[in-house]
Formats: sequence, C-alpha cells, structure tokens
Amino acid sequence: MKFKNLLVILTATMMLSACADWIFRIDIPQGNFLDEKDVKKLRIDMTKEQVVFVLGKPVLEDAFDHDTWYYLYQMKRGMKQRGEDFRKDLTITFVDDKVTEVTGDFELSDEFNISLDQ
Repeated sequence: MKFKNLLVILTATMMLSACADWIFRIDIPQGNFLDEKDVKKLRIDMTKEQVVFVLGKPVLEDAFDHDTWYYLYQMKRGMKQRGEDFRKDLTITFVDDKVTEVTGDFELSDEFNISLDQ
C-alpha cells in the first residue's frame, strides 16, 4: 500500500514538473531603453537640454554631483527561450553644463569629438 502511494506521488510530481515550461512568464524591462542610433547623435559640448532632447531624462542623477547622469537599462527575461538577461549602462559627465565624457556599453560615433558649434 505504501509503495502504491509513493508511486502515485512520484508520478504526479514528475508530471507537474514537466508543465513548468508551459507557464508564461513576462519579460521585465527596467530603465531607459537607448537605441544605438540615438547614442551616436551625442557630441562633445552638448548642453544638458540637448542631451535630454536626444536621449530623454536619465534614470539616475547623482545626488551629490549634478554633473553626472546615468542611463541604465536592464531586461530580466521571464523565459530562457527568449534569450539571456542583459544590462546596458551609459554614463554622461558634464562640466559647466556641457558634455565632456561619455562612457558605457554603447559605441560612440566617430564625430563625437566634433562639437555641434563648429
């Protein structure tokens, strides 16, 4: 009798664990999604207003240093079939309200060091 109960429990457990891939789980995006073509529009000496026009508001501004903006984007996949989780960062540093440095996971255009004023 005990063997029969154990066999039923074991079979039910295996059948239910096989259904785990049938459950739909959504992807969870967080932060600012930045397109590569928008990042390539950045130029040295752009003002903060121009950067907001091109990329939008940053996700995070340093509370102690208002001249550093952080654009973060993270995608947490609900299901492995849709790909791996990933994260992209972009940090923009300003001096006198003008862009001086851009670092992160995006490639800048060849014209980045050419000011828009020229």
